[in-house]
Amino acid sequence: MNTIFRKSMLSVAGLVMSGGVIAGPAVAAHAAPAQAAPVTSVTLDKGNGNGNADKGNNGKGADKSDRRANFEYEAQPNAYYCGPASTRIALSAEGKAVSQDELAQKLGTTVEGTASAFDITRVLNEYTGGKYKTVEISNDVATKEQVERLRADVMAAVDQGRPVVANAMGAGVDVDGVQHSFPGHYVTVVEYKDDGNTVKIADPASPGNPEYWMDVTELANWIAGRGYSA
Repeated sequence: MNTIFRKSMLSVAGLVMSGGVIAGPAVAAHAAPAQAAPVTSVTLDKGNGNGNADKGNNGKGADKSDRRANFEYEAQPNAYYCGPASTRIALSAEGKAVSQDELAQKLGTTVEGTASAFDITRVLNEYTGGKYKTVEISNDVATKEQVERLRADVMAAVDQGRPVVANAMGAGVDVDGVQHSFPGHYVTVVEYKDDGNTVKIADPASPGNPEYWMDVTELANWIAGRGYSA
């Protein structure tokens, strides 16, 4: 299925979920599957992607082509807490254990979801002293320049031990060929390899398979029409 078609089909679902409000770039992401799991928390160790622990904090002893932020995974407890859950995962890399309920209040999360990547950035900056910025991918399909910008932003953030929170829409396919499909969703990018051409997603809607690898171009197209906090 080509990217434009899958986006257009799923953006209709996003309209239904958002009460008929058409969202601009970086705006409006909601739902995990309706059968969202209870909150599950597990600390995922630093590693170099090959099952070996890196030296030092945040993988600083690893090869430049493979870096991972240290973080604690926590699943979202319902269908609309992907924003608070992804934000919590990112903040855990800073050693901050903030409840999803507290983050939801600050983000303005409702049963419709969390409105915007700008809200994610605002709240992340409240807890990190301004380390994050919002980057929009306004096209239906990411340009080469936007893919490269995302790759560079993920590498720079993860090198500093800072996960990226991405506002995705539609269907993204991981490197194993598994499709992850949502009318709108937030995920956290926690690791890269192959000089940033492949990135690892910590998905709060998937406690049974909390991490998966994705090509950075595929991620950029999954984000397309929205944005990310890096």
